[in-house]
This record gives sequence, C-alpha cells and structure tokens, in this order.
Amino acid sequence: MMSPLALVYPPQVTPGALVDSTAQDVESLTTQTTTPVDSAASDSSNALVEFSQGVEEASRLLAEGQWSEVAEQLYSGSIRLLVDFIPKLLGALFVFLIFYAAYRVLGSVLRRVLVRSRRVDTGLQTLLIKSYRVMALLFIGTMVLSQFGVNVAALLAGLSIVGIAVGFAARDTLENFFSGITIMLDKPFRLGDNIIVEDVFGTVEEITLRSTRLRTLNNEMASFPNTLMINQKLVNHTMLDTLRIIIPFGIAYKEFPQQARSVVLQTAEGDDRLHPDHPPRVVVTKMNDSSVDMELRLFLRNPKLEVAVKLEYIEKVREALREADIEIPFPHLQLYLDEAKAFEDSFLLKPNWPPSSPSNEAPSAEA
Repeated sequence: MMSPLALVYPPQVTPGALVDSTAQDVESLTTQTTTPVDSAASDSSNALVEFSQGVEEASRLLAEGQWSEVAEQLYSGSIRLLVDFIPKLLGALFVFLIFYAAYRVLGSVLRRVLVRSRRVDTGLQTLLIKSYRVMALLFIGTMVLSQFGVNVAALLAGLSIVGIAVGFAARDTLENFFSGITIMLDKPFRLGDNIIVEDVFGTVEEITLRSTRLRTLNNEMASFPNTLMINQKLVNHTMLDTLRIIIPFGIAYKEFPQQARSVVLQTAEGDDRLHPDHPPRVVVTKMNDSSVDMELRLFLRNPKLEVAVKLEYIEKVREALREADIEIPFPHLQLYLDEAKAFEDSFLLKPNWPPSSPSNEAPSAEA
C-alpha cells in the first residue's frame, strides 16, 4: 500500500529536494531579473568608491609632502577621466551636429513657407519662428545631455516641477504670453495699423509675446501689456479700406448754414485722396450756446493719411469761412439790461457817465 507522501511526490523526488530545487529556481530568476540594474548600480558604486579613494590618497600624499606621487596620481586620474570622457564628448558632439543641421534646414523651410503664406501675418510669423527655435534648442540640449549619461526622464520631471513653481510666480508674464498668441490668431490689429487704446493714438510697430509697442504722433514708443490690448477698448482706424474723418466747425447764429455748407464743400473739390464712392458732406450737428455746430465729413481712400488730411482741412475750412466773411464765433456772454428800474436814478444810467475828467472820480451822493 502506497503512503500519502508517495501520492503527492514522485518516488524519485523527496520534499527536501523539491524545496532546494524551488529555491534554486527563484534565485536564478532573481539573478536574471536584477542583473542589469545591479550591474549599473555596481558600476556607479565602483566609480564613486574609486573617486573617493583617489581623493583620500591624494590628500594623504599631500600631507606627507610626496609631491611626485601626487603628480603621478593626478596624471593617472586625468588619463582615466579622459579615457571615460572623450568617447562621450565625441558622441555628444556628433549628436549635436546632426540635430543642429536638421534644425537649421527645418527652420529655413518653415521661414520660407510662412513668408509665402498670405494667411499668416508678420506678427504670427515671428511668434511661430521663435516658438520653433525654443523647442528645437531644448530638444537638442536634451539629446546632448543624454550622451553624457544624464537621466533625461528625471531631468524632465524636475524641470516640470520647477516649471509649475515658475508658472505661479510668473503668472502675469504667462498671461501676457497667451494674450500675445490670442492677438496673433484673432488679429484685432496688425503691424502698421493706426489704433487708439487708452486714449493713445499710434501706429503698431512691434507685437511681441509680452507686449505691443505703438509709435505715437510725437515719435514716442508706447508699450502696452498684451493683456491690456485684448481686455480694453481698442479702435482700429486702418483695418478697413476706407475711413471717415470729421472736421468740426461752428458759425454764428446770424449766418446761414446752407451758405457755409457751399463754401466748405468747395475746399474738397478735386482731391484725389478722397473716396469717389463717398462724396463729402457738411451737416449741422448741434445748436450750441454761442454757435451753430457743423461738421465736414470726408472719406479717405487710404486710412493711413488720416492725421495729415485732417490737419490740412482744419486750416482749409477756417480760411474758407474767413474769406467768405462768415463769422466763426467763440464762446462769450452778452448781458442785456431790460427794464432795470432799480437803476433809473443811479449815476450808472446817466448819459455823461463815466466822466471824461482825468481824475475819473465818482459823483457825489447829491448828484
């Protein structure tokens, strides 16, 4: 009759032998699994131990005054360092040259494509080229560092954590950056446009990732954060093909608006800068305290001529009204004394007042 152990284990295999075999298999599997890691760790540990031993040996030799041995130790260490470093340096240099050449070729192609594109304006071209440059250089730097044995994954993880901290610290800068991208895509204005923002009139000279720069009429450079450019009221004078300019003026109440209209419209005859589909007009806008307010409305073919044409017609309108003997009033008050009975017996209403004597003395109370 077979024993219970014989039913579980074959006759040739005993429980002790089975346990030993299992332990050997586990040890073999563990050795196979951890061999690469242990090897890398062992290499790093050996290099660290060797370096520390070299430092200790050099310190001991310096303390004993054995300068020749110190020089020999440094020489042998330098040789070992060069032997380990030169292959890595050559590999990094090769990788750098390959990727840098590809970066230059792709950058040239990208620049040509953007210049030939009609849908991408100059500001967006600059943004795309700068973004490509930064990303490409970061990628090349990462590949070069990997040739020196730097753990790129750990480096990127560390940079991401640092990037989050920097992002919170530089929130305004990031807001301006994304606002700059919004300006490039939405295109509320372009380079060379005449715009008004925060009551400042100027020409857009440059759009960067942080700010927009305007050249004012005084030839000053005004810089505005991009967040302000998209959050504040902004008026673009040159986005459309034509622009209306207004020349305000006023005439006295005794004058006739139709006569003033005829005189002012003659100043705009034969001006090729005005749009042929929109003839000039003169309209009455308000009856003010001292004048009848009117406007000369002109439409320009080229909106960029706004300032020069407006200044020219202000002078033309003034001279035309003066030559036509049409009064241009200025703010003033007229005082009428109607039924001023309280002053009937006063010297103020006497015909000989003020007296013509040099003393110009007031009359006596009896007078």
